[in-house]
Amino acid sequence: MGVSVRNDIIRTLSDMHTIALATAGHLLHFELGVAYEIFGNPPREATAGWYDVRLCGPGPARIGPFAVEPEHGLEHLAEADTVIVPACADIDVPPPPELVDAVRAAHEAGARIASLCTGAFALGAAGLLDGRRATTHWAHTAELAARHPSAIVDQDVLYTDNGSVLTAAGKAAAVDLCLHLVHLDHGAAIANAVARRLVTPPHRLGGQAQFVATPVQVTGDHLLADLLAWALERLDQPLTVPDLARQANVSPRQLGRRFLAVTGQTPLQWLLAQRVRRAQELLETTGRSVEEVALATGMGTATTLRRQFKRIVGVPPDGYRRSFRRTAQ
Repeated sequence: MGVSVRNDIIRTLSDMHTIALATAGHLLHFELGVAYEIFGNPPREATAGWYDVRLCGPGPARIGPFAVEPEHGLEHLAEADTVIVPACADIDVPPPPELVDAVRAAHEAGARIASLCTGAFALGAAGLLDGRRATTHWAHTAELAARHPSAIVDQDVLYTDNGSVLTAAGKAAAVDLCLHLVHLDHGAAIANAVARRLVTPPHRLGGQAQFVATPVQVTGDHLLADLLAWALERLDQPLTVPDLARQANVSPRQLGRRFLAVTGQTPLQWLLAQRVRRAQELLETTGRSVEEVALATGMGTATTLRRQFKRIVGVPPDGYRRSFRRTAQ
């Protein structure tokens, strides 16, 4: 699975700070809990501020087996910078009309709207998916497409990013999208810090249109896990597939099969993604020139770095640094 991302918009923390969690109707507790955990708990590395998270709803909401009393009404969605619509418990029950109206009003007021899992049905009812790429849990993508034929529903991605409207697939993909939002607002280094706290990968790669090029999580394959750690310590070196195969004590063909099975990428694709991720961190946290970053990440030349960085991240290194650099070290 991959990601459909619109890369022509880069937002900064100054553009947004208030996140409203819409709690109307009967919701699933996992997705709401994920959003609250990520946006409601700043990592110690976030020295430039964090989010003001607000629960907004028309009254007591049922969150899985729990009852929650929102502190704000749905009218406050229109005052938020970002609105998160968690998963509804039953797609056969239409989204509450008051939620649909509030989500539409928030979007018209300029809020960024993101749905988690089946929360996409509320966005669809509000007309926000018309002409846009969207996704939801794979078990419900056909129904989403049937109800909203003007939406471009993709069941093969973890999330979609249309700029002001974002949607996530099921369950764990809610983590992916929330971390993606943190990255857009705070940069890769802070998103990585949040991911480390959650003991989860900053992003699961699966397509070329990733905004964040970061390592995938490896479980149950200790040989490959050791190899990835070894390679990450040597990104400044001209590593080849035979180099990796020798270190893993397997043939290049066996190595390729293992990489595809675990990461969904070839060894060279994975290496390139990690070099770009390292470049992101250096551009954010140091004052090194693009030429120096290219050498430190094994890209060789600034020209190569600029070409690959623009292809994967969607913006050139210099533009990325202007948007995301916090302080030089």
